[in-house]
Amino acid sequence: METKLGNINLKEANQFLRDQDPLEIIQWVLNMADSPILTTNFGPYSASLLHAVTRIKNDINVIWCDTGYNTPHTYRYAKDIMKDLSLNMHIYTPKFTTGFLDVTMGIPEVDSGEHQIFTEQVKLEPFNRALNEHNPDVWFTNLRQDQTEFRKNLDILHVNNKGILKVSPFFYYSEFEMDLYLQRFNLPNEKKYFDPTKVLATRECGLHL
Repeated sequence: METKLGNINLKEANQFLRDQDPLEIIQWVLNMADSPILTTNFGPYSASLLHAVTRIKNDINVIWCDTGYNTPHTYRYAKDIMKDLSLNMHIYTPKFTTGFLDVTMGIPEVDSGEHQIFTEQVKLEPFNRALNEHNPDVWFTNLRQDQTEFRKNLDILHVNNKGILKVSPFFYYSEFEMDLYLQRFNLPNEKKYFDPTKVLATRECGLHL
């Protein structure tokens, strides 16, 4: 499949990386990358990916699309992680403030057309703006196969419709293994996370579709 890294045999690469640990996966990809990014929502287990990638490339551009609807606990968690890991942060926010959206739209019902508009405004538009500004060839993300039905059909490496190689180093990790990683490196977790574009943990917001 054609990617910004050239021709990569994804099937062979995924078979090879299946037996590698997350740090080995990250290093293997970074050896080929010119302009990698790492995205985070500062949600559950986000410290694992942030810690693993920055151990190898501590100046990587970290993208956070802050919807404005995160919990106070998440904002405190984000502040602590940014400081503790010295993250090279790039924060993108919606063009409309939370106050404006609360008055004019609120958080619409998940299955409504208004919710699709809401998702575009608070999540997809800021993220597309980030992609346009950084023009990455590699995108590190913390997708795992057991999170949603859609993600079961993905793998460690896959290419999105913009030709960006998406890399999920913890793709085959269970929650138990994720907990062990956090414990090993004394990293905090965030369980009081809320995403208004997903509502349910098993639902996709559209960023990875």
